[in-house]
Amino acid sequence: MKRKISIVGVLLAAVLLGGCAADKSIYSWGGYEEHVYRMYSKPDKATPEIQIKAMEEDYEKARSKNKPMHPGFHAHLGYLYYQTGKMDQARKQFETEKAGFPESAVLMDRLLAKLK
Repeated sequence: MKRKISIVGVLLAAVLLGGCAADKSIYSWGGYEEHVYRMYSKPDKATPEIQIKAMEEDYEKARSKNKPMHPGFHAHLGYLYYQTGKMDQARKQFETEKAGFPESAVLMDRLLAKLK
């Protein structure tokens, strides 16, 4: 009886740990955290152009898996476009962020107003 309980306990623990390891996020995060960290810790290795390229690649990977991008992704990408002088692309990203996450409307409206 004691052995049955320990086997059941081990199996239960394995199932629970396996469930924790699965990626169940509804959003795709790609390398976002790493990009932001590098932007502040090693700015010369994370120029806006480098970040744009990496974020566009993350976006394409997410689209191929039918996963939406996380909150703030399009806002950050829009800011990077703004930094590089690509105002039309910045506007598009800010509008995409606003449409996908209505709670960001106040901030996105302010950023959009600065583009005009």
